[in-house]
Amino acid sequence: MDLGIEGKVAAVGGASTGLGKAVAWALAREGARVAICARGREQLERTGLAINRASGRETLSFPCDLATASGPLEFVEATVKQFGRLDILVTNAGGPPATISSQTPADAWPKALELSLLSTIRLAQAAIPYMRRNGWGRIVCITSVSVKSPLPGMVLSNTVRPGVVGYAKTVAQEFAQDGITVNVICPGYMATDRVTELAETRAAASGQSVEEVVAGLVGNIPAGRMGDPKELGDLVAFLASERAAYITGTTTQIDGGYVRGLL
Repeated sequence: MDLGIEGKVAAVGGASTGLGKAVAWALAREGARVAICARGREQLERTGLAINRASGRETLSFPCDLATASGPLEFVEATVKQFGRLDILVTNAGGPPATISSQTPADAWPKALELSLLSTIRLAQAAIPYMRRNGWGRIVCITSVSVKSPLPGMVLSNTVRPGVVGYAKTVAQEFAQDGITVNVICPGYMATDRVTELAETRAAASGQSVEEVVAGLVGNIPAGRMGDPKELGDLVAFLASERAAYITGTTTQIDGGYVRGLL
């Protein structure tokens, strides 16, 4: 299937490793020119160079912190300066640390808001004017299954991430007539360093081994395995494509059946 994004320009947050990296790879394979950002310059530049060499697509590696007021705008402006336009935005900035409510320090809440909610809002606000100018745009927000089924020991994520869904649904309605779609993807347990870190945190708190914690997580997934980040990348590429022009305002989990709810 031709996704119709050959030559489009995509900006992907948090893309030096993990899910963001998988998304950037998927978009480049489909012919998009890709800008990626992350805080760590060295790993970011390695990822950008690898994508460029493997796909032959022009890439931009822009170090910045999306959890700051200026980082998202700087990233979007750098992308437009490099490529002359912006067609696809994938908001992704990792997640807040695992914690329970009784052990969450007061300063963790504003930090979680900046990282997991305000970064999405700021990126979208910076990108939408360029998309409206072109009469075409795709925004895909990566959150977590915690927006549909709160996860134990993840009070920050469970509280802050649902705000992304509310924002995305609202913006989807506002800009649908401009040819801009806005959708949310909710990954479940994927084979990433982030999930390994969460397993290590739970193991330390419970006295189990990391292997036992991982086995327990997988035991709750009907598919019987964790997801491959490439699978999420492919889903993002489709939602970012011409073929998905009539899909907007949705919140879709990719979780191997983990969420049991109907919606």
